[in-house]
Amino acid sequence: MNVSLDPYDISILKQLEQDGKKPFSQIADELGISNTMVHQRVTRMKKDGILSHHSIVINEKKLGFEWGAFTGITLHDGSDTYQVIEELKKIPELTECYHISGTYTLFVRIVARNNEHMRDILYSKIEDIKGVSKTESMVDFGCAFKRNPPFDMSLD
Repeated sequence: MNVSLDPYDISILKQLEQDGKKPFSQIADELGISNTMVHQRVTRMKKDGILSHHSIVINEKKLGFEWGAFTGITLHDGSDTYQVIEELKKIPELTECYHISGTYTLFVRIVARNNEHMRDILYSKIEDIKGVSKTESMVDFGCAFKRNPPFDMSLD
């Protein structure tokens, strides 16, 4: 279900994208609308699934995770993808997991403290999961940019 956004919704989202903790009263003042209107619209956008949750962004390097990799996972024919995913969820260094098309069945992002830690995750944790045929990793040298999808195109 696609939800349309009006200019007020888009303005509110832009404000929250800049600072997710910004008080609704401040957003209302800056947009020239009531605090109640901001609250009602945010509540509706949460209910509609546009806003899924508030979260914090952790700087992984500050926690000692100097290595990152994107890893494609190929499964044996007939493997239970969902069982493999449940096992992957048990590995805390895997921060993302995607179903994809193409050569791999799954694509994961891994963080590690160093080269040895990465090798341990790949060979002692991921490749030991029943159903995993092989992995192929690409080193992550850092994120050039990351952003939300465009949400103001619904007015075009």
